Amino acid sequence: MVGILLLTHAPLGQAFIAAVAHVFRGQTEHFEAIDVTADQDTAQVNELARAAIARVDDGSGVLVITDIKGGTPSNCCNSLAVPGHVEVIAGISLPMLLRAITYRRDTLDVVVEMALAGAQSGAVRVDNRIRLGGE
Repeated sequence: MVGILLLTHAPLGQAFIAAVAHVFRGQTEHFEAIDVTADQDTAQVNELARAAIARVDDGSGVLVITDIKGGTPSNCCNSLAVPGHVEVIAGISLPMLLRAITYRRDTLDVVVEMALAGAQSGAVRVDNRIRLGGE
């Protein structure tokens, strides 16, 4: 099973963990979050991330998801990527995360593609102005 590590600005990671626990009605295995604070040392974040990757990896690989490309958590991810074993994507959303978790028994490449597809299809305009059937 592909492990998932969230590396985000505090308190997003723990909020996503709680949302996933709510949707799936319990804790999800091989799934952790590191919430990075404003004054946290990036070397410490990298050390924490490497340890978390080791914990969530059962040999199937790890997907690291960060919140915003160019932010401190994302910049800490630059040295974590190992193509084919540790993949990193930015721009976390709940649809992205739920899709990744749903497909995580597949290969890492499939999990990455499904997560990205979830993010793209999950961002839609909600428009109440037009009602079907003339309502």
